[in-house]
Amino acid sequence: MSSLQIGWFVNNIWILIFQVFAISSISLICLKLGEKSLNSWLCLLAVAMNLFVIKQITLFGMHVTATDAMAVGYLLGLVLIQEYYGTKSARRHVLISFICSFGFVLLSCGHLLYAPSPLDMAHPYFKAILSPMPRLFAASFISFLIIQMVDISIFQWLRKKFNGSWFTGRAGACLIISQILDTVIFSYAGLYKLIPNLWEVMLVSFIVKVIVIILSLPFARLSKNILQKGSDL
Repeated sequence: MSSLQIGWFVNNIWILIFQVFAISSISLICLKLGEKSLNSWLCLLAVAMNLFVIKQITLFGMHVTATDAMAVGYLLGLVLIQEYYGTKSARRHVLISFICSFGFVLLSCGHLLYAPSPLDMAHPYFKAILSPMPRLFAASFISFLIIQMVDISIFQWLRKKFNGSWFTGRAGACLIISQILDTVIFSYAGLYKLIPNLWEVMLVSFIVKVIVIILSLPFARLSKNILQKGSDL
């Protein structure tokens, strides 16, 4: 491995760690501001995941997509909604997030339909980035329906089993199970024949997601302290 490749490897690891802390911190800030704020942030993450998933990066010497921190961050936010605002709010959020993602696909398609000016230089880049959006949205929709139902059901079951305690452990279990399903379903539905080495991407993506989950779980525990302090104000 050349010095340049080692430099990129180290940079990507640090960027991933920074992204996990940034996404988790913003989720906690939005949680403290209220359900609507957290809903808005997660909708933005849902759109960003679909847009950024076509970019590949190198982690641990293997190729993965650049959205693993966002995927885990989104599901962590959904767990926070379930814990503090209830299952009904979580299901309502899934619908809102779907509508926002669908709206972005419509905007993308409409944007590409415009005939570019002879002076325009951006259209080829927009076309390359936005053309896969309908397929990615369909894949995201399929995985959304399956994963959210599983995630909500598992979280409800664990919450009853542990009488509302052990939030960090419950969150971690839900995130790991959800990411197994998400990695398999979304990879095949959204990325099959779109990127090379799909199995490699799936395997490394799940490993990276487990690392991201481990880094994110302290924020789940911290959420209890943040809301307790907020309730005292």
